[in-house]
Amino acid sequence: MNSARCLGLVGGLGVGATNHYYEKVARALEAQNRTPEIVIVHAETSRVFDYVQAHDRDGLAEYLTSFVRRLESAGAEMVAIPAVTPHFCIRQLVAISPLPVFDIFPPLVRELAARNVRRVAVFGTRYVVESGLFGEITAVEIVRPEAPEVDYIHETYIELARSGKGLEKQRKGLTAIAHALMKRDAVEAIILAGTDLALLFDDANTDFPFVDCAALHIQAILKELTTSL
Repeated sequence: MNSARCLGLVGGLGVGATNHYYEKVARALEAQNRTPEIVIVHAETSRVFDYVQAHDRDGLAEYLTSFVRRLESAGAEMVAIPAVTPHFCIRQLVAISPLPVFDIFPPLVRELAARNVRRVAVFGTRYVVESGLFGEITAVEIVRPEAPEVDYIHETYIELARSGKGLEKQRKGLTAIAHALMKRDAVEAIILAGTDLALLFDDANTDFPFVDCAALHIQAILKELTTSL
């Protein structure tokens, strides 16, 4: 088997999201007869939330860069953060990181354009939902759910990240909000902007149009990992 280029994951944000990326990347590379080369460090979700709540993009970028340096020392050639909320500081992080960082937003922009989607809503943490993906997606109109809906989406997501398990009542609750947004606000698709939402939704069980940020991110990572080999 040929080795792929070495990927560094800033993990722990949360653990289930890290496992999801590791499993998807490793299995895809093995299917291509390539040996996965992956190193992982563990950052703290609570620290990330503190920086985001304080609107401290520079501080968060410095915090994440400390882990990138450790990944570089372990042999990583490029870095991904398997979560959306830490991308709050993606521009600042890219500017100071010693390694290339896979930005989660460009693949999403390309997918929305390819599907000609113009009006969306976002599922993820409160910080992602209320900020409209931190203002990084400007070619579409992002509809904010009503306040009780935002509370439910955030609390459900935090529980998913904490437990690593998805419940049917959670899937039904979020599905009901998705249908309400489509009917009430003419939303065309839901952006799943949280890796742990994969515990609830997939192509087989989801009856509303959606765009999976994590899946698009992973596809972009795999493409780069196998380039020039």
